[in-house]
Amino acid sequence: MPTTSARSRMDSIDSIQRELTAFSRRARAIASQIHPGLTLVSYAILDHLRDVGGCRGTDLASHFLLDKSTVSRQVATLEKLGLVERSPDPEDQRGQIIHPSETGAELLRKAGEQRRAAFLSRLAHWSDDDVAVFADLLERYNTEPR
Repeated sequence: MPTTSARSRMDSIDSIQRELTAFSRRARAIASQIHPGLTLVSYAILDHLRDVGGCRGTDLASHFLLDKSTVSRQVATLEKLGLVERSPDPEDQRGQIIHPSETGAELLRKAGEQRRAAFLSRLAHWSDDDVAVFADLLERYNTEPR
């Protein structure tokens, strides 16, 4: 039988799992509102491409811990939607760098404004300290080794 503190920790873990699942569902809905052809994964890829200034498909697969075929399908969809473009890799002409198109960059800018407004609204009743702690904990969670 688990101790009280272990049971409390397990209850907390269960709650974290439920809440992150709810957060993920909300994020998927937002991605499809931004563009009907956009999945959460494709939106995350597009956002990452903007953050790093473009990269190769193998770099995307490594970053997102996805296989190359999954990334290839997501990038093909983004390309079909006109949200990414390819250019020759200056370090290896056999490879290609994938980067947001002007349309993709504009979509990301507008989406960022919408997301920021949504977070400001959702967290309006939180204190600045609570928002800072939440940000710190999310950052810590996302940078912990797997």
